[in-house]
Amino acid sequence: MSQEEQNVEETEAEEVSQTEETEEETVEADPLEAALAEAAEYKDKYLRAHADFENAKRRLEKDKMNAVSYANESFAKDILAVIDSFENALASIESADEENTSEVLAQMKEGVNLTYEQLKKILEKNHIKEVDCSGAFDPEVHQAIMQVESDAHEEGDVVQVMQKGYTIKDRILRPAMVSTCKKND
Repeated sequence: MSQEEQNVEETEAEEVSQTEETEEETVEADPLEAALAEAAEYKDKYLRAHADFENAKRRLEKDKMNAVSYANESFAKDILAVIDSFENALASIESADEENTSEVLAQMKEGVNLTYEQLKKILEKNHIKEVDCSGAFDPEVHQAIMQVESDAHEEGDVVQVMQKGYTIKDRILRPAMVSTCKKND
């Protein structure tokens, strides 16, 4: 073999070797690039899901704030009817003169009673009820503000209600202020 042939063979061998190295690098680079592209895709999906989650969280917080802010809207609308009744009563007092005082007073008494009944119905509709004060003192729903002697009651019984108490569903809004019976020994 001549020198030229040997140089040609060496050159061809070097080219084949370089081609194999390039193919190996390409094969090695392709999985790396594929993994990087897949990681970027997962990162994008994560960022989008996180943004969706944060947006949903903000919407829920806003909805919660609105629910709390406007929770009493129905009750407030019901109470407006009572305010209207009181305004009408005040207007009828203004229109009274000496000649029709007893008539206006009778109408006022009737109007106040109707307004009171209207208010009781509104409270009942909204699950607000009076605390029962008959019988024995119950520290869960009564607040004793004084003790009095009474032969008509047993010791510890409620003698008099100073201020009514109210519950909303099963929760105490305000305990009833009562006087209880004590016996002298």
